[in-house]
Amino acid sequence: MATIKDVSKADYPKKKNGKALPALSGNSLLPVIKGIDKPIHTEPIFWEHEGNRAVRLGKYKLVLEWKGELESEWELYDMEKDRTELNNLADQLPAKAEKMSKMWQTWAEEKQVQPWNRIEDLMR
Repeated sequence: MATIKDVSKADYPKKKNGKALPALSGNSLLPVIKGIDKPIHTEPIFWEHEGNRAVRLGKYKLVLEWKGELESEWELYDMEKDRTELNNLADQLPAKAEKMSKMWQTWAEEKQVQPWNRIEDLMR
């Protein structure tokens, strides 16, 4: 969102439909897009899309694929050594996976991320 805001030169609203919006978080990637040599992934980057979840912290990326009613587990990847995400390290680095999953949960609560099954329930 920060990148889109910078590219579009838009203002980020404080309210929507009379309700306060969470503060804009994250850093713009516009300097990287412009070719400015600036370190990225120095702070965690979080996202959720259609129930799928992820957090990127340094060289690690933790992902969870939403499978509806089926059980899903977090997967951990070293993006410097495994950019195609073939080697799940969650069993080898359980403390790292647990720490990052807690970070994601804290972020989701702060940003009012709704569980995907909740959205499906609302659409019925």
